[in-house]
Amino acid sequence: MVTFQGWPAGVEARPIDKADTPAWAELLAAKEKVDAEGENYDAADLLEELEDPSLDLGRDTIGLWADEVLVGYGKVHAPDQVVDIHRIRTEGTVHPEWRGRGLGAAILAWLERRATELHSARQPGTAGELNTQAISTNTGAHELFTSRGFEPCRYFFHMHRSFDLPIPAVPLPDGLRRLTFEPSYDEALRLTHNEVFLDHWGSTPRSPESWRTWCTGTRALRPNLSFLILDGDQIVSYALSYEYEADTVATGIREIYIGQVGTRRTHRGRGLARVALARVMTEAAEAGYGRASLGVDAENPTGALGLYENLGFTTSAKIVSYRLALTER
Repeated sequence: MVTFQGWPAGVEARPIDKADTPAWAELLAAKEKVDAEGENYDAADLLEELEDPSLDLGRDTIGLWADEVLVGYGKVHAPDQVVDIHRIRTEGTVHPEWRGRGLGAAILAWLERRATELHSARQPGTAGELNTQAISTNTGAHELFTSRGFEPCRYFFHMHRSFDLPIPAVPLPDGLRRLTFEPSYDEALRLTHNEVFLDHWGSTPRSPESWRTWCTGTRALRPNLSFLILDGDQIVSYALSYEYEADTVATGIREIYIGQVGTRRTHRGRGLARVALARVMTEAAEAGYGRASLGVDAENPTGALGLYENLGFTTSAKIVSYRLALTER
């Protein structure tokens, strides 16, 4: 058992185990009712997260329990590669009924300690920072983060687009091919994605294991609604789509989430992402989905925000990314 000082009486702290995913899903459902971030998970979703081969469950997670109920958690993820800064991403929450008792501050202190350990072990001698996020309306989280020296550093928008609106027909430029995603293109797509996102803030090249875990190996991927655009044999643009069943249960709306979309630098300015997105929406609407959603960096260097707004997407939430500089031990 992991032990800490300062927990309220009756609270036990220990790493999260795969058997804890139902309790974890219940905690996140309680959080969503109050924080309204538009994020819903079931136990199967969370089990996939814990199966990430880069995650050390015994050292990178912490769960807080009271009378066999999970009332708070924290999780750390550190990339092995560095582009500019070694950004260690963290997440966590406290059950709404247990807020105001110091649990959030204690979890955040644990996250800082573990992030510092990981930075010192994996990328010594490089600049490092801890990143975490919260919806802009969560004033309690903002106050907690800033009280510990965090500062807002980036803003992201969650966007939705109802299929009640007409979906534009966007023709494919001459000389290019559009294909439905299939596994034979997986490695080529991973390398394309890494190249496309090199100029995006906070992006780190994905290893084959990370790519499969979070992008093309997840049960949420919908290959039949994911499209590649090729110039000869080279992938030059793409859009990968996902369906999260917990969202449908929570909202009553069947939604397709566009998780990755991009275009190679050599082919930007030709409207290829628009072609891929229009195809996703057209096919999804015909398959019975009610809307599409995606997330975008407010300062995306390729003008993605304008593209999405032009296609009818509107912002449903603003997410704030916070950072804290890490000092090696």
